[in-house]
Amino acid sequence: MANNSENNQIVMYGTTMCSDCRRTKQFFEANKVSYKWVDLANDPDAVEFVLKHNNGMQSVPTIIFPDGSIMVEPSNKELAEKLAVLV
Repeated sequence: MANNSENNQIVMYGTTMCSDCRRTKQFFEANKVSYKWVDLANDPDAVEFVLKHNNGMQSVPTIIFPDGSIMVEPSNKELAEKLAVLV
């Protein structure tokens, strides 16, 4: 499992069936925000990480930013504020 602090990149953990994950991907792509996608279906370590950081819940998207902060299921407005982009 990639550690975003090593490569200074946003890492988004999610599933392909998650509508919030698809919305967040669209937000990142529309705003030209580079990120690494980690599909929980293909990475047991990622599932463990998400469960650990969400009190045993598989809440997605779980997003880690280069500054070490984590957002879970953020709205587009919250993402825009975090990344200082206009929506």
